[in-house]
Amino acid sequence: MAFTRRRAGVPDRPVLDGLEDTWSRRWAASGVFAFDRSKTREEVFSVDTPPPTVSGSLHVGHVFSYTHTDAVARYQRMRGKGVFYPMGWDDNGLPTERRVQNHFGVRCDPSLPYDPGFTPPDHPGKRQLPVSRRNFIELCERLTVEDEKVFERLWRRLGLSVDWSHTYQTIGADARAASQLAFLDNLARGEAYVAEAPTLWDVTFRTAVAQAELEDRERPAAYHRLAFRGADGRPVEIETTRPELLPACVALVAHPDDERYRELFGTTVRTPLFGVEVPVVAHRLAAPGKGTGAAMVCTFGDTTDITWWRELRLATRPVIGRDGRLLAEPPSGVETPDAVAAYARLAGATAHTARERIVELLRESGDLLGEPRPGTHAVKFFEKGDKPLEIVTTRQWYVRNGGRDAGLRDALLARGAEVEWHPPHMRVRYENWVGGLNGDWLISRQRFFGVPVPVWYPLDGAGQPDHSRPIVPDRNALPVDPSAETPPGYTADRRGEPHGFTGDPDVMDTWATSSLTPQIAGKWRTDPDLFARVFPMDLRPQSHEIIRTWLFSTIVRAHTGHGSAPWKHAAISGWILDPDRKKMSKSRGNVVTPDDLLVRYGSDAVRYWAASGRPGTDTAFDAGQMRIGRRLATKLLNVGKFVLGLGGAEADAAAGGTAGGIEAAAVTEPLDRALLAALATAVDEATAAFDAFDYARALDRTEQLFWRFCDDYVELVKARAYGDHGDTAATRSARAALRTALDVLLRLFAPVLPFVTEEVWSWWRDGSVHRAAWPSADELRRYAGDEALLGTASEAVAAVRGAKSRAKLSMRAEVARATVSAPRAVLDRFALAEGDVRAAGRIAAVELREEQGPLRLDAVFQRDGAP
Repeated sequence: MAFTRRRAGVPDRPVLDGLEDTWSRRWAASGVFAFDRSKTREEVFSVDTPPPTVSGSLHVGHVFSYTHTDAVARYQRMRGKGVFYPMGWDDNGLPTERRVQNHFGVRCDPSLPYDPGFTPPDHPGKRQLPVSRRNFIELCERLTVEDEKVFERLWRRLGLSVDWSHTYQTIGADARAASQLAFLDNLARGEAYVAEAPTLWDVTFRTAVAQAELEDRERPAAYHRLAFRGADGRPVEIETTRPELLPACVALVAHPDDERYRELFGTTVRTPLFGVEVPVVAHRLAAPGKGTGAAMVCTFGDTTDITWWRELRLATRPVIGRDGRLLAEPPSGVETPDAVAAYARLAGATAHTARERIVELLRESGDLLGEPRPGTHAVKFFEKGDKPLEIVTTRQWYVRNGGRDAGLRDALLARGAEVEWHPPHMRVRYENWVGGLNGDWLISRQRFFGVPVPVWYPLDGAGQPDHSRPIVPDRNALPVDPSAETPPGYTADRRGEPHGFTGDPDVMDTWATSSLTPQIAGKWRTDPDLFARVFPMDLRPQSHEIIRTWLFSTIVRAHTGHGSAPWKHAAISGWILDPDRKKMSKSRGNVVTPDDLLVRYGSDAVRYWAASGRPGTDTAFDAGQMRIGRRLATKLLNVGKFVLGLGGAEADAAAGGTAGGIEAAAVTEPLDRALLAALATAVDEATAAFDAFDYARALDRTEQLFWRFCDDYVELVKARAYGDHGDTAATRSARAALRTALDVLLRLFAPVLPFVTEEVWSWWRDGSVHRAAWPSADELRRYAGDEALLGTASEAVAAVRGAKSRAKLSMRAEVARATVSAPRAVLDRFALAEGDVRAAGRIAAVELREEQGPLRLDAVFQRDGAP
C-alpha cells in the first residue's frame, strides 16, 4: 500500500469543507483499503456486505446501517486484520423491472421477437410499449449500470472503506453462474424439486410469491351469511367474506368438539346457487367462536384452505385464474343448467366484480340471510404488491428448507445458534420464523429480469413437456439461459418440436441469488484460494425485517452446500423513524435522501448521527445530532491545531514517536499521567464495545473523554504547555501528554469520523490513521498515574467556574484566594495538581481545609485592586 507522507505542518485555517473529496481521492489512489489476500483465514475479517437494491435512489436509512458496518470494518483493519469488505449491487428482480417499466415506458411481452435496433421512446406515454424479453433485459442492464455509478459516488463520499476492486452484481455473469450452480447442487442432492401445487399468486405481477415475501394488511370486509342445505332440506349456515368463491367450495368444516355440528360430520350438504354436494368435515383449525362456527372450504381462498384441502384430502375445484379473474369454464360439479347459468354471470369477472354479482344472485335465490355485516380483517399481500394475493395451482420449483422436514428444521435452528447475534435477542426472530414455517421455499418466479432456472424439458410425441425428467447443463457452461440456448444432445431446430425440448420459462427468486452473497463475493466457483481465506465470513450486517428472507435463506444455502454457518456474527440494525416515529420507507413517501445532508453537515457529521444509534434499535432521524457531530469534527480540527502548534510534534514524528513510546515516556507530571490513565480506560471501553459490535458505545465512551480532555485537561495545562514558567520538564510533560492524547483520540474516533481524523493525522504522522494500530491500553498504563487526580482537578476547576458564574464575573476574573475543603485523600490529590488549577482558575492563593463530604471551593475575588 502506497500512501503519501504527511503534510508539512498545520494549515493556518483548517476547515471541514472539502475533506471528503480530498481524502476519497487519496484513499482510492493509494489503495489504503485494499484487501491483502496474503493473510491467512485467521488474519482476515470478512464482511458479507448487503448489496443495496439498485432500483432508484439511496435514502438516509441506507446511510445509517452501512455506516455501522463501515465503523466495524475500520476498527478491525486497525486491529491488524486483513479486511475483506466487498460491495455488491442487487440489480435483479421485480424492483428493477418496475423501475425500467416506469423509466422507459415499456413492458415485457415474451411472445415478441428481439429487435436489435430498438430505442426506447424519449418521452414515454401513459401506455407502455410492449418489447421482447431480450430487449427488456437490455434496458434493465442499461439502467442498473447508471444507478450503480450514482450509488458508488455516494458511498465514497460517505467514506465507506470498501475495496472497490471486489464488487459484483446479482445479475452479473459470476452471480448467475453461482446461483445456477447452487440450484443444480440442490437438485442433485434431492433438495430442489418441481411440484404442481396451490401457490400464492400476485395477479398484478403474474408471479408466484414465497411465504417470506408476505405481509398482512388490514382491509375492510363484509361478512355474508349463506344457507347451505342438508339432505333433509334443513339450512346449515356459514359466514364468509368471499362469496365469489362459492363455486370453488369443496366442503364445510367445523371443530370436532363443536356440538352444533357433531351430527352433521360425515354427511353432505348442497351449495347455494350451484347445488354441488360437498361433505361436512371436522378439523382442529376450525374456530367455534368465529361466525357460525362452520366455514366453507374453497380451492383456494386462503392458506388455511390449503391446509384443510391437503390434510382432509378434499377435491379440487379452482375458479380463479392467473390474471385474478374467474375462469371461463365452470369447475367440476357445477353441471345443472341453472348452476351453469349462474356461473356464466361470474366468468371473466375480477374477484371484486364477481363478489358483487354473486351477492345479487344470492339475494334473488333467498340464500343470503340478512345483509352483509361490515368489518375488517387481515389480508395477505405480496410485500411489493398493491392487490390481495390469490391462490392458484401452478407448477413451481421448491428448495427444502425445513418447512416440511422436522430434522432439517432442527438442523437449521442449530446453525442459527452457532451464529453470535448482535443484539442477542434478535436470534429469537430467527427461531420464531424457522419454527413457524409451513412449507418449503418456493424459488421460481414468472418474471423476466432474473437468473433463469437452468433446466430444459424433453417433449413427448404430442409436444408436451415431461417435467419429471429435467435436462441439466454442463456446469462449465454456466451461466445459461434455457429460453435462448440449447441443451446438451439437441440442436436448436428441435426447440418446441415433438420429441424435441423446451426451456424452463421461469427465473429464480431474487433471494435464491442473494442467499449466496458470501459465495458470490468470495468467488466460490472461480477462486477457491480466495474463498478459503474469507468463508465462513465473520460478519453479516443487515436489518431486522429481512431475517426471515435474506438471513435465513443464506443459512439454508451454507448448511446444505457447505455444512457450516455462513458467518460467525450477525449484526442487526434497526429502522430509521420519521419525526412521527414511523418507519421511513419509499412506499410511505417519508424518506430523506442523504445527498443534501452530506453536503450541508459533512460526511463525518452524518456518520456521527448514524453511529449514535444503538445496534438493533430503531432510531429517529435527527438533524440536530448531525449538527452536534459537525461541532465535534470542528473541535477535533481546532484542538489538533492547538496541540500541534505548541511545538515538538515535528521532532517527535521524525523520531517515530507513538503513544506508549517516546511521547508517553516523556510524561512525568502527576496530572499528565492521570490523563494517560483516563486514556487507557477509554481505550479499554472502546475496544470492548467494538469487539461486541457496539459502535455506539465505543463512540460514546470516546466522546465523553474527548470533551473532558478539551474542557478540563487542556484548560488545566494550557499555561504550563505554553511555557509560561519557562521551558521546563513540566512543560515538556504537558506537551507530550497533549500529543499522546491527540494521537490516541484520533485513532479512537477514526472508525466513525474518518475524514477529519485523517486530516489531523496527516499534519504530523506518516501514512493513514486507518492503517495505524489501534491504541494499546497496556502501553499507556506503563506510564499512567492515578486517574482520580484528573477528576479532582476537573472538579476544582468546575467549582471555580461556578463561583465566577454566580458572581456574574468573567471566566478571566482573578481570584484572590480560594479555600478548598475536602477529605484528606482528596486534598492530597489536589495538592499534586494545585499549580495547574491555580493557573487555570487565575487563583492567587489556595488554602486547604480538611473536612468530610464532597470537594467544596470558596472563592474570594479581587475587585478594584482590593481583596
